[in-house]
Amino acid sequence: MVVSLETHSNTMTVIKKVAIFGASGNFGTPITSALVSAGFDVTIITRIESLSTFPPGIAIIKSEYTVERLTAALRGQDAAICVVGPAGNSTQEVMIDAAEAAGVERFIVNDFGWGPNFRSLPEFQQIGAQRRIAWERARELAEANPRFTYTGITIGNPIDWAIRRFPAMGFDIERRSAVIYDAGSEEFTGTTLEGIGQAVVGVLTHPDATANRFVKARSIQTNQNQLLDAFQRATGQAWEIRRESVKDRLESGRKKHEEGNGGWILDLLVYQLYEPGAARCIVAPGDDPDVELLEMREETPDDIVGKVLNAAASGDEK
Repeated sequence: MVVSLETHSNTMTVIKKVAIFGASGNFGTPITSALVSAGFDVTIITRIESLSTFPPGIAIIKSEYTVERLTAALRGQDAAICVVGPAGNSTQEVMIDAAEAAGVERFIVNDFGWGPNFRSLPEFQQIGAQRRIAWERARELAEANPRFTYTGITIGNPIDWAIRRFPAMGFDIERRSAVIYDAGSEEFTGTTLEGIGQAVVGVLTHPDATANRFVKARSIQTNQNQLLDAFQRATGQAWEIRRESVKDRLESGRKKHEEGNGGWILDLLVYQLYEPGAARCIVAPGDDPDVELLEMREETPDDIVGKVLNAAASGDEK
């Protein structure tokens, strides 16, 4: 794939060669697959001590994560993507500095979450502040160097991955049981693992329109009731249903937060997702122009449930 990008100097460059950090992770795996399928020339950059395995046929560079070493590793790349896990997120500034020094045209920052303008609870402010450090560094370098650009991708709920991994979201696949919070009708937007890959490809396919900003991705807008109906259709059986209020999750999460119990994060995420009447987690409405720009495929609750059940049946933990 050859993608043209018109810079401020009206010269034309090409996004063909793409480096990715975190290629073996939950989101890195589908992103890497999508890039390869779209025809990009992909290089995986990983730590020297990494024991991760990668698909055959993809170039791999093992490097120390210093600006000097990563600048050398990134030289000749047109774009770089950071999708490392939380433990490696503190190194993102080094990656950004190295990418700019190496002449990389586009850096996709490690957001893949709720975005910079999300109305999060106060307990998440510290986490948000930590993430903004890298975003701000990318913005500063882009302002100083017009040939260096960045993009953040807001995905909302990573829906098929999250449902499979976190029964607290309301669906226990193994037990065929559901917890429906309040009326079960609070809507939210989500992006599947496949959709995350589509979004990255969309950014690199439309580099001019996605430069120096956060774009919004979505595969679906849905609610618990719709998903429950889809699960029961797909499995051909009535699920055991329990009713709870998200206010209990809010109280539990805040108590855990005060006690220093890490479990507070999931409790408060569930509250934010299903808070009645808040529409807090509709981060990409259906008429958002980014969804069309990124060429996102709209999915149904049955599509989502099919992906969740197929992943469960295959034992896929990602």
